[in-house]
Amino acid sequence: MDLRISQLPFVTSGAPNSILAIVDYNSAITGVTSAIYFSSVTANLSGATGTSGTNGTSGTNGTSGTNGTSGTNGTSGTNGTSGSSGTSPTSPYSYVYGLFTQTGNSATVSGTTSETSIVGNGKGTLTVPASGFSVGDTFTLKMLGDIGAANGDELIIRVKSGLTNLADTGAISLPNITNSHFQMEISFSVRATGSATNAIIVSSGFFIYNQNASGSLESASFSTINNTTFDTTISNTLDVTAEFDTTAAGTFIYTEILFLNKVY
Repeated sequence: MDLRISQLPFVTSGAPNSILAIVDYNSAITGVTSAIYFSSVTANLSGATGTSGTNGTSGTNGTSGTNGTSGTNGTSGTNGTSGSSGTSPTSPYSYVYGLFTQTGNSATVSGTTSETSIVGNGKGTLTVPASGFSVGDTFTLKMLGDIGAANGDELIIRVKSGLTNLADTGAISLPNITNSHFQMEISFSVRATGSATNAIIVSSGFFIYNQNASGSLESASFSTINNTTFDTTISNTLDVTAEFDTTAAGTFIYTEILFLNKVY
């Protein structure tokens, strides 16, 4: 078809098989209008970028996995060191406490003129170990018991540490006494410590009993300083003895209560 350009129809788009008129398409200039398929022209031409498609919906979450097994526990740490103990409070005063208490009657001294102990068994101790005394140590011994005697009988009470005589009542001339009671109290105070002739102890006390005639109280008192035979470098065990000058059956003495306290 040989048409003038002005005679060709005007189009804005084409199908693949549409014929497109191209003026002077051939390389040789002939002045002839040739034809070519529209698809041949557009095959190597990129079209305009299309609009982006809409995003797809998100997929559903998968199921959670199972928890793993717990790890093993670590070993325990070592304990810290203990704090140091606090110091005990010190008292500005000496402690006062019981040393001994008799828990039964002593032996009964009767029918003999021999010196015999009137200290019974008990709890605690009557012994101070070697070098256990300090200057100023003070003790009190108290005794209560029963006594009987005929008028004119004599009794000597001795306070002893082993074989060392600390104090005694001297010979007490007794009145007529029938199953009566007595009380004796003795205090001791250490004035110096050391071996014999250096150590000093003072012992003082009284002995009280009832007589039959008037029921009145009779007493004997004593006080002795021992600065010759008392020895604190050795063990000292306290004892109290009784000695009558008669073997008469009605003359007797025994202790029911006896206790020793440290008072300073």
